[in-house]
Amino acid sequence: MNVRITVRHTEVSDEVRARTEALVSKLQKFDPRVSHAEVVFDEEKRLKSVEGILHVDRDGPVVATGEAADVLSAVDQMIERLAKILRRRRSQVTHHRGATRLGDLSETEMTEVE
Repeated sequence: MNVRITVRHTEVSDEVRARTEALVSKLQKFDPRVSHAEVVFDEEKRLKSVEGILHVDRDGPVVATGEAADVLSAVDQMIERLAKILRRRRSQVTHHRGATRLGDLSETEMTEVE
């Protein structure tokens, strides 16, 4: 998975970038259709914010933010929120294909057919 990191109005160390990239890559286990991700670091009035955008194939993007006084806390908060959204989406998947005809028949109907 490609992870693009953007930094606005602040400085982010290489260690934080590497940790963020590793954590975002692990989110693919919740939905293997995640093709690439964007992470935006920003700072306003001593408050660090991190926004994560996951692009999912054949579905809309997943967006979550994290805000804290510390960059790593904001990253952890964002990762938790993204994981929660992906887990919720996966549990809501519905199969629009109907059950097979044999699956619809009860056992008594199956004995009558045979």
